[in-house]
Amino acid sequence: MLGGSALIAASSVAYFDFETLPPFALEKFPLRFETLWFASLRIHVASAILAFPSCLVLTTRTLQRRPLVHRSLGRLTGILVLFALVPSGAVLAFEAKGGSVVTAGFLLSGAIVAWFMVQGVLAARRRDFVSHRRAMRHVVGQMSVAVTSRALMLGLDAVGVDPELAYVVALWGPVLASAAVAEIISRRAVFSASNLFRSVERMYREISALALLVRVRSVVRPVARLGR
Repeated sequence: MLGGSALIAASSVAYFDFETLPPFALEKFPLRFETLWFASLRIHVASAILAFPSCLVLTTRTLQRRPLVHRSLGRLTGILVLFALVPSGAVLAFEAKGGSVVTAGFLLSGAIVAWFMVQGVLAARRRDFVSHRRAMRHVVGQMSVAVTSRALMLGLDAVGVDPELAYVVALWGPVLASAAVAEIISRRAVFSASNLFRSVERMYREISALALLVRVRSVVRPVARLGR
């Protein structure tokens, strides 16, 4: 994912050349709100270049073992996603190639990112780290669509699928699959944690019962000897 993100960043440099228009932008003309669209494009690309790698780094154990750094970077990433990435993406969605079906896919993906980012922040504030991890999996999953969608498009193009159909499939497939995978992983993690908790609790009860038995026997023996 980091490699895919780097490739996208490298190919997006042309968007910041204010003297020439990139081929991607030329396909959109005529635009109803040209200034707004170009501003949103640059904000979206710049925020994605920063936010996606940050989200990936935040999922590593190295950073999770450093709460102060994790918290600070997480807050900056959350602000960037909620106030730059998602709003600019919503503007771009209405001019997306493929019509209303593709627009709906982009808006759904953005809504999932925004919803779970807010839920993740709230969960972290109340120290509910299980819910926090679930929310962040959904955020990372939807942000990874930028990479998986492009890879899928290349694959569909290689086998000769109609470009318009390929664009729809390459968007909706990763959006739905990422949401499903994030939820499945989260449920398995909760199930494993529950099993672990039950095992520890059972061991604790067994140890407690054994300790009580030993304690009772140690008390009974001196009493018995005294009775003799």
